[in-house]
Amino acid sequence: MDGIMRGLGRFCTRRPGWVVTGWLLAAVAVAALVGAFGRPVAEDITLPGSDGQVGRELMERAFAGSGNGTGQLILRVRDGSLADPGRAEAIAVALAEVRAHPHVANVRPPDAAQGTLGADGRIGYATVEFDVISREVDRALAEGVLDAAAPARAAGVETVGAGALARPESGTRTGELLGLAVAALVMVVAFGGLVAAGLPLVTALVTLLCGLGLIGLAGHLTDVPSVATTLATMIGLGVGVDYALFLLTRYRALGRDRAAVVATVASAGTAVVFAGGSVVVAFGGLGLAGVPILTTLAWTAGLVVLLAVGAATTLLPAVLTLLGPRVDALRVFRRPAGSGRSRWGRLAERITRKPGRYALLTTALLVLVTAPVADLETGQLDFGNNPPGTATRTGYDLLAEGFGPGINGPLTVVAALDPPAGDGDGRIAALRDAVARTPGVARTRPAAVSADGRVAAVRAEADSAANDPRTADTIRALRRVTVAGADVHVTGAVAIRGDVGERVARRMPWVIAAVVLLSAVLLLLAFRAPVLALKAAVMNLLSVGTAYGVLTAVFQWGWGVRAIGLDGPVPVEAYVPMMLFALLFGLSMDYEVFLLSAVRDAWRASGDNRAAVRDGLAGTGRVITSAALIMVCVFASFILSPNPIIKMFGLGLAVAIAVDATIIRGLLVPATMALLGDLNWWTPFHKAGRGGSIPASRIR
Repeated sequence: MDGIMRGLGRFCTRRPGWVVTGWLLAAVAVAALVGAFGRPVAEDITLPGSDGQVGRELMERAFAGSGNGTGQLILRVRDGSLADPGRAEAIAVALAEVRAHPHVANVRPPDAAQGTLGADGRIGYATVEFDVISREVDRALAEGVLDAAAPARAAGVETVGAGALARPESGTRTGELLGLAVAALVMVVAFGGLVAAGLPLVTALVTLLCGLGLIGLAGHLTDVPSVATTLATMIGLGVGVDYALFLLTRYRALGRDRAAVVATVASAGTAVVFAGGSVVVAFGGLGLAGVPILTTLAWTAGLVVLLAVGAATTLLPAVLTLLGPRVDALRVFRRPAGSGRSRWGRLAERITRKPGRYALLTTALLVLVTAPVADLETGQLDFGNNPPGTATRTGYDLLAEGFGPGINGPLTVVAALDPPAGDGDGRIAALRDAVARTPGVARTRPAAVSADGRVAAVRAEADSAANDPRTADTIRALRRVTVAGADVHVTGAVAIRGDVGERVARRMPWVIAAVVLLSAVLLLLAFRAPVLALKAAVMNLLSVGTAYGVLTAVFQWGWGVRAIGLDGPVPVEAYVPMMLFALLFGLSMDYEVFLLSAVRDAWRASGDNRAAVRDGLAGTGRVITSAALIMVCVFASFILSPNPIIKMFGLGLAVAIAVDATIIRGLLVPATMALLGDLNWWTPFHKAGRGGSIPASRIR
C-alpha cells in the first residue's frame, strides 16, 4: 500500500495541472448534466417480500396508472363554504387550469359523495393524477400545479399541496453555510493563514459538487429520497474537510516541497484511504438489513466518502505542488510553536500517570449519557411531526381537521381473487364490510375491482394518525381479515413503513455484529494487534451508545426538543438508529486510526508503552480535536433543517463525534492503553508489532 500511495503522490507532483484540470472538468460536466436533466427524488419506501409490497405490486399490475404520482390540492376557506357561488366558480376555473398543466392526467374536484369535501364545507381537496411515476413529479412540476390554482386563491381560497404535491422542505442551505463558516474559522486558527485554511474547504466543495450531481443523476434510474441528498451533503462536508485537514497538517510538518507532498500522500494519505475504507465497509454492512432505503442512504453517502478520499489524495496534493511555499500566504496570525503539543502533552502525562482514575470516570460518564437508550422505541414520522408553519405541516393539519387523522395515512386492503369476481360477486361486499368492521377503521371508500376481476381494493382510513402506535394495531387487525376465495394484503406508505420498522428491528443485531467484525478485521490487518482491534470496536460502540441516549432523551422524552424547532416529542424513525450506527462506527474509526498510528510509531521507537501513549496523544491531540470540531459544527448546523429526520442525524452525529474525539479518544483510549501495557501490542503474527497496511507516521 505504501508503494501504491507513494506512486500516486509522485504522479500528482509531476502532473499537477492535469490532476486539477481533470477534477474541474469532472465537476463542470456533472453540474451541466444535472442542469440539463434535473435531479428527481422519490419519497416512497419499498420493502421487497413484505406484505405491504406484495399488495402494492398487485395494485400496480391490476390498475393501470396506480404507480403514477397522485397529489391532493387542499382547498380551505375560513368562513362560509367552498360551495358559495363565487368561490365555486373560481375553484372550477382553477381546476381547469390545473387540468391543462403538462403531465396532469386527471383532476377530480371535491365531492361530498366521494368523501373529499368536509362536513361543514370549509375544507376539501381535489385529487390530481399525473401521467408520470412518482419520482418524476419533481419540485418544478408540483410548484407549477400549485401556481395554476391562482384563480382560487384570488377568490380567498387557501390552497396547499399534499401527496405528490407536497414537496418536503430541506431548508439546509443556511445550516450548511453556517457550518462552513465555523469550519473556516477553526482552520484559520489551526493554520494561521487564509490559503491553508481554504484548501480543505475547496476540496470538500469539489467533492460535494461531483457527489451530489452523481446522486441526482442516479435519481433517474432508481428511487432516491430527499433525505439521501441531505445526508450525503452532511457526510461529504464533514469527511471532505477532515481528510484534507489531516493531509495538510502532515504536509506542513514535513516541509513545503514536492518531496513533502509525496511523503504526505504515502503516510497520511494511506491513513485516509484506510479511514475512508472503514466508513465504506460500515455502510456495506447495511446491506444485510435488506431494506432498500438503507441501501440507498448507504451507497449515496459511501459515494461522497470515496470522492472525498480521492480528492484528498489527488486534488489536494496537486494543488499543494502548484502552491509550494505559498500555502502559508495571507497570514492572519502566527500560532506559537508547540503550544498545541504542550497542552496535549501535559494532559497525556496526567492520564498515563493515573490511568485507572481516568478510565473509571470517563466510563461512568459515558454510561450516564447512554442510559436513556434503555427506553428507546422506534416508530415512523409523518408530515405532522414537521415544524409548525411549514407547508407540509400546514397541509397535514388541514386534512386532519377536515377529515380526521387517518386521512394522512390511508391504507389499501388488496385482495387477490380466485376465481375472478363476476357480476354481483358477494366477495366484494364481504371484503368492504370486513374492513369497515375492523377495530380502528374510521371510514372506507367503495371497492375497486380490476378489469379482469382478479383483484379488488378497498381504501380505509384509521381513526388515529399514521405515527400513532394504534395505527400499527389497526394494520395488524386488517391483515387478519379473511374472505373466502381471497388472499388479503394491506399496503400503503404507512403499512410499508411499519414493515420496514419490523425488519430493521429483526436484523439490526446481525448488522451490528457484521460491522463490528469487519471493522475489527480491518484494524487487525493494519496493526497486527488483536487487543487493539477488539478495544477499538468496544470504544466505537460506546460513541454510538451516546448518540442513541441523546436521541432518546431529546426526541422521545422531549428534553429541549422545542429548542431545535419541533413542537413536542416525536418518534425516532425506525431506520435512523441503524444508519447512525454505520455512520458513527465508520467515522469513529478515522480518529482511532490516526491516534493508534502515532502511538505505534512512538512504541516502535522506544519500546515503552506508557511513553508511546503520551507521545501519541501529544502529537495527534490538536489535529484530532480540530478535525472533530469542524465535523461537529457541520453536523450540528443540520439541526436547523425543518425535517425531523435530518435533525436526528445532525444531533446524533454531532454529539457522538464530540464525545468520541474528546472523552473517548482523548481520555479513555489513552487510559486503557496505559493500563493494558505491552498487552496492547501482543500478536500471534510473525514479527510482532511490525508491518501492517499503514506505515509508521506521526501525524501532527
